[in-house]
Amino acid sequence: MAKSQATFAKKEKEAKRLKKRQEKEQRKEDRKANAGSGGFESMIAYVDEFGRITDTPPDPSKKQNVDASSIEIGVPRQSEEDEVSPERQGKVVFFDSSKGYGFINETGTGEKYFVHVTGLTEDISADDSVSFELERGMKGMNAVRVKKNK
Repeated sequence: MAKSQATFAKKEKEAKRLKKRQEKEQRKEDRKANAGSGGFESMIAYVDEFGRITDTPPDPSKKQNVDASSIEIGVPRQSEEDEVSPERQGKVVFFDSSKGYGFINETGTGEKYFVHVTGLTEDISADDSVSFELERGMKGMNAVRVKKNK
């Protein structure tokens, strides 16, 4: 007669598996029994005047009327007085005409900008007072349309 293949460890594992399955079924039945209405009312949330999410409806006495046409979505429109002149003033601190580039320090901010000979409208040299505009270049902002101040 052959010996049974079921060892004590196998029997223990199977008993644990069966117990776990029964506990899971019991929890499932408990959830079904305790589940309330679970409808829309239990899921609704409100936002109070401070922007916090609550489960109580807002107080009608604290209601504020807002003109919908005054709400701007995106970037607000710029008024004409907000516009800044694109032309800036500065002083040439270095310019090598043989290599075709140099640097300009903006007066007021002290920012240093690269200038290339292709961005000049007239010849410049070091220590000249100039006016220029800025454009984004490969490595940062570049001075373009550079001309001497008279």
